[in-house]
Amino acid sequence: MTIRVLIADDQDLVRTGLAMILGAQPGIEVAGTAADGREALELARRLRPDVCLFDIRMPGMDGIEATRALAGPGVDDPMAVVVITTFDLDEYVYGALKAGARGFLLKDAGPELLVQAIHAAANGDALIAPRITARLLAAFSDLPSDRAPVQPIDPLTSREEQVLTAVAGGRTNAEIAGDLHISLSTVKTHITAVMGKIGARNRVEIAMWAYETRRVK
Repeated sequence: MTIRVLIADDQDLVRTGLAMILGAQPGIEVAGTAADGREALELARRLRPDVCLFDIRMPGMDGIEATRALAGPGVDDPMAVVVITTFDLDEYVYGALKAGARGFLLKDAGPELLVQAIHAAANGDALIAPRITARLLAAFSDLPSDRAPVQPIDPLTSREEQVLTAVAGGRTNAEIAGDLHISLSTVKTHITAVMGKIGARNRVEIAMWAYETRRVK
């Protein structure tokens, strides 16, 4: 299946570079490009791409606002959004994840990680890169939140706590299975259970919840 991607970045050079990298990948098609958030929002709703790759800082409407409109709480048919930023300690990243983004990258991440992020988002997953995501979530876990973290009515089991910590640390399902000596299907079952108990929609929200509740520091 071909993954259709919409790219939004206000810098012509960056936008063109991203389009060239993704367009050269087998199984990925660049469905459109936009120079600002409003254009990205309009194109996303019209083209319905499989994945939106949004810069955070754009004029008019930034990537966070566009992400919230397409993937935020209350959106009936949320789209897959990956945000991309220049700075590894950009205060807007946390807001983008809260707005519903499935993951994020730094602009110097390289083609391989970029392609991995696109495939992960298209498959309903989220890219959790240990050296990037975990550090950013830890840095912003102390930021004021508009709500207290949801506490599960049904407490997490000890195994679910282990899986939660591993996800927050950026471990893949295969790595978690190896670390805990359990099957891949069992890992998926635990992740589904954790999401149900804490009200998370994806791995990013699992990681955020882990930091917000101080399970990971």
